[in-house]
Amino acid sequence: MQRWERWAAAHRDVRRPLIWMHAPSVGEGLQARPVLELLRAEHPQWQLAYSFFSPSAEPFARRMSEAKNGASLVDVADYLPFDTPGDTRRLLELLRPSVLVFAKLDLWPVLCEEATRARVPYALISGTMSPASSRGSGMARALLRDAYAGVAAAGAISADDAQRLQALGVSAARLEVMGDTRYDQVWTRAMAVDRTSGLVAALKSTRPTLVAGSTWPADESALLPAWERVRQSVPTARLVIAPHEPTASHCEPIVRFAAAAGLSLDRITGNRVSDADVILVDTVGMLGDLYALGTAAYVGGGFHAAGLHSVLEPAAFGAPVCFGPRHSNARDATVLIEAGGAAEVSGEAPLAELLARWLTGGAAGPGAKAQAVVQGGLGAARRATALVTRLVKP
Repeated sequence: MQRWERWAAAHRDVRRPLIWMHAPSVGEGLQARPVLELLRAEHPQWQLAYSFFSPSAEPFARRMSEAKNGASLVDVADYLPFDTPGDTRRLLELLRPSVLVFAKLDLWPVLCEEATRARVPYALISGTMSPASSRGSGMARALLRDAYAGVAAAGAISADDAQRLQALGVSAARLEVMGDTRYDQVWTRAMAVDRTSGLVAALKSTRPTLVAGSTWPADESALLPAWERVRQSVPTARLVIAPHEPTASHCEPIVRFAAAAGLSLDRITGNRVSDADVILVDTVGMLGDLYALGTAAYVGGGFHAAGLHSVLEPAAFGAPVCFGPRHSNARDATVLIEAGGAAEVSGEAPLAELLARWLTGGAAGPGAKAQAVVQGGLGAARRATALVTRLVKP
C-alpha cells in the first residue's frame, strides 16, 4: 500500500482517465496484456495501472512496468492488497480509476462493493468458468453473487462460458461473447520471434525436433522412456526440454537419462548451443520462443495435479500438441483436440507411437489445424478493448 501511495502522490494525474486492470496470476496477465497494449496505442494520454496477487506474476508485471525506449506498457504495477474495506477504499481513492477491469473470473467481492460505492464501473474480459469450478457451489455463489451482478460489461470466451457467468449473476444484457484475448497474445509473440539471430537461430536444425515445455517429473516419467522408443525408429530426432521448474534437482534426472540412453546433451548457455540430441533449457523465460523450433510439441501438466500449461503457444507456431490425460479444466486443449491439432496420450507406449508418427512427416496436417485454431480466435483483444473504452466517461 505504501508503494501505491508513493506512486499516486508522484504520478497520478486526475485530469487523465486511468484504467485499472487486475490479473491475479500469469495466465490472466497474458489475457490482460494485449488489451493493455491496444489501450496504450490508442489512448497514449491515459494512465494504466496493473495489479496482481500471485507471487509468480511479479516478474511478468515488472516487465510491463519497466521502461523500454523511454516508455512502459503500464504506469504502475504491484500486488493487490487483501480484500478488506479499508485497503480497497484507500486504493480506489489513490488511483481514482475511470474503469476497473478483471481478467478471466477473479472478482474480489469487497473491492467490487467499494467500486460500486465510489461509482467506478467494473468489467470482466476473457470471462471463462469450467463446469467443475468451485464458484458454482452454493456457498461461493452466495458470497460472490452481488459482485457478479454489479458487472457493468462482460466479455465471455464462449457461449457456454456466457451461460455459466449468467448463472453466477452477470446480467445477460451486459454480457457478450468476445473470445479469448490470449489468442492475440500468443499470435503476436509467435509472429515477432526472430528466427535469424539469437537463441532460436543458434538452435535451428534440420533434425525433426520435439519441444517439451513446462514439464514436471510426472510428465517426464512417461516422456523420457517414450523418447527412447522414438529414437529407435527416428534416430535423428532431437529433444528440446524445458522443465517447469529448472532447479538442479529437477534437471539432474534428465541429464542422467541422456547419459544412460547414450544421447548427447547440452544446456543452454547464452546463444551458443550445439546441435545435441537433447537440449536442456535450464533457464526460465525462453520457452515461448523455443516452440518455433518444434516439428511437434509436448506440453507438461497433463500428468500432474497442478493442471495443463499453455497449449496455445506451440499451436501458434503450427506445431501439433500432445499432453497427458489431466486437462479437463483446459478449454484450449479440448478445442485443439476437436480440431485435430492436438492429442491426449495416456502413457509411454501411445506417446511414443504418436511422436514417431509426427516426427516422420505426420505433423504437417495436425500442425496446420492447430495454427488455424489460434488464427480463428484472433480479434478478441480489440473487442475487449472496445468494451473497456465504452465505459470511460468524459
